[in-house]
Amino acid sequence: MTLDSLLLSQDPDLVRVIRPTLEKLSIDVEICHEARAAADILISEKFDAVIVDCDDLKGGLGVLQGLRGTPSNKNSVTFAILNGKRTTTQEAFGMGANFVLQKPISALNASRCFHAALNFMVKERRRYFRHPVKMLVRILLGEKTISATSTNISESGIALMLREALPKGATPQLQFTLPESKVSVDVEAEVVWADVKGRAGLRFNSLSSSAQKDLETWLDERLEDELPGTRERLAASDSETLQ
Repeated sequence: MTLDSLLLSQDPDLVRVIRPTLEKLSIDVEICHEARAAADILISEKFDAVIVDCDDLKGGLGVLQGLRGTPSNKNSVTFAILNGKRTTTQEAFGMGANFVLQKPISALNASRCFHAALNFMVKERRRYFRHPVKMLVRILLGEKTISATSTNISESGIALMLREALPKGATPQLQFTLPESKVSVDVEAEVVWADVKGRAGLRFNSLSSSAQKDLETWLDERLEDELPGTRERLAASDSETLQ
């Protein structure tokens, strides 16, 4: 599996530079030529990176400004492409851009920028990465102890299958051991959604720092199968932060 990006531009010279640069980094590129179409895509699809030609595409700035309001892409790593005549770098950062590139863009500048951003894309992929896993989960809810089976897990929550419905908003204690590891987790969670068939999604509320680290390490190992080099990229970016 590769990382996914959306490039919004009508500039053939820009596309000619950006596309091969991203593909060399194993980042798939979807190209969109219209702001309205891009806005629709960003509502329904998730991208690890969004690159917006802000000044030379009608409506480009609006897409950049609205990106943080989209449920699927509010945390995507965002690149603003400017022409040096309209939008300033400071304004682009204020609109939510994480990185800014000025035209004309050389292959070298593009390569340096996307290499610098790669670790952040991988971190964002891990943040929403949900690993399918079947394991026994004990649920302590008041006086009751319920057994459930997980269907998937992320760094912030878990999906379960039970014989009975859980009340939405309940805050049970969950206990489980991650497969192929010695990592045992005991955490309070909140029922975010549940249905009459016994399926439920829970968000972790009070995961200890050590348990959080153990869970993230375990997920990194699974994500490595999808994105080779994940652990090295994450380790290299531990001391960095997005602008």
